[in-house]
Amino acid sequence: MPVYEYTALNQKGKSVSGIIDAESSQAARHKLRTTRIFPISIKEADNQSGKKEQWSASALRYFARVKPAEVTMMTRLLSTLIGAGFPLVSAIDSLIPQSKSHAFQRVVAQIKDSIVEGNSFAASLSLFPNIFPPLYINMVSAGETSGTLEIVMDRLADLMEKQEALKNKITTALAYPMLMAAMSILVVFFLLTNVIPTIANLFEEVGQAMPTPTRILIGSSEFVISYWWIILVMIIGLIFAYHRVSKTERGRYTIDRTLLKIPGFGKMIQKLAAARFARTLGSLLENGVNMLTALEIVRNIVGNTIIRNAIAEAAQEVGKGQALGYSLGETRVFPSLTIQMIQVGEQSGELEKMLNRVADVYENDVENTIMKLTSLLEPIMIVVMAVIIGFIVLSICLPIFEMRTLIR
Repeated sequence: MPVYEYTALNQKGKSVSGIIDAESSQAARHKLRTTRIFPISIKEADNQSGKKEQWSASALRYFARVKPAEVTMMTRLLSTLIGAGFPLVSAIDSLIPQSKSHAFQRVVAQIKDSIVEGNSFAASLSLFPNIFPPLYINMVSAGETSGTLEIVMDRLADLMEKQEALKNKITTALAYPMLMAAMSILVVFFLLTNVIPTIANLFEEVGQAMPTPTRILIGSSEFVISYWWIILVMIIGLIFAYHRVSKTERGRYTIDRTLLKIPGFGKMIQKLAAARFARTLGSLLENGVNMLTALEIVRNIVGNTIIRNAIAEAAQEVGKGQALGYSLGETRVFPSLTIQMIQVGEQSGELEKMLNRVADVYENDVENTIMKLTSLLEPIMIVVMAVIIGFIVLSICLPIFEMRTLIR
C-alpha cells in the first residue's frame, strides 16, 4: 500500500504534518478528513519528484535511523491498545501518526502492510533487524504463538524502559564530570597558548634568569603551540586504532579482558553484564522461549566477549542436560551471588522470578557504585585543577617576587 506524506490543518487551524498509508491520494485525503484533519498538500513518500529513492522495506532495513526511545514508546502504546481490545492492525495503524520521526512512521506503515499481506507480527518486525533486535522479535513470536501478545508487549515495554532508565542514569551521572574535564582541558590549553606566551615575552625583555617552575611552564607552552597538531593527530590516531582493533575478534577479546581486570571498573562491568543477562533471560523464559534459544539471544546482547563466550559454553552444557547454575559456575566469569540465586531458582522452580531479582540487585548496585564514583570524581577533578592552576600562578609569581627582591 502506498505511503503518503501530508501537510494539513487541524480543527484549531494549526499546521500539522505526518505520514499516512492509503490506496490513493484521494483515499488518503478522505482518511485524513474523517479524523478532522484537512490536507493542504499530499504526496507519495516513495516517489517524490518522479524518480527518487524508494522507501521499500529493504531500504528501510539499512537506512532508517530510529531511536530506542521511539521503539519503547511504540511498544508501550501497542500493549495498551491491544489490552484495550484493538485488533493488531488497527492498533499499529493508530501508532503511525504518534511518532515524530518520519523514518519510524514509514517503518510502522511497512510493518502494518506486511501484516495485512498475511505475515505474522514477528515476521514483519524481522524486516527491520537494525531496529528490532532478536530479543524483541522472539518475545513477540512467543506471544503470538501463546495468544498472550498484550502481556508480552507489556513486559517488553517494562524491560526496555528499565534498560533505558539505567542507561540514562549512567549517562546523567557521568555527564557533569565529563563536562568538567573538557572545560578544564580547554582552560589549560587557553592559558598555555594565549596567556603564558605574553608573560614569557615580558620576562625575556627584562632578561632575568627564571626559576625552574617558570622554565617548565614556558617550555610546556612552547611545545603545545608548536606541536598541538601532532597531539591532535595522535589522539585521532589512537581513537581510529581503537575502533579498528575493536572490530577484530582477537582485538575485542583483548580489550574486554583488559576492562574486566581494571580494579573496581571491571567488577562494575561484570555486574552490569550479569544484570542484563538475568533481566533478558528471565523475560524470555517468562514468555515461553525455550532455554537454549533464550541463551543464544542473551549471548549476543551482554556486550562483553569474555562473558559472551562464557554463556556460549554454559549453553553447550545445558544442551547436554546440565543445570544452568552449575554450567555458569564452571565458567568462573559470573559473580558468585548470581550463580547461587540461579541455583536456588532452579531448585524451587522459580527461575524466572529469581533471575529478575538478580537483575534488580545488580542494577541497583551498579547505579549506587556510579553515584559514589561520580561523587568522588568531582572533588578529585577540583583538586587536580587547583594544583594545575596553582602551579601556573606560582610559576608566574616566582620571577615577579625575585624581581622585587633585586629592586630592593
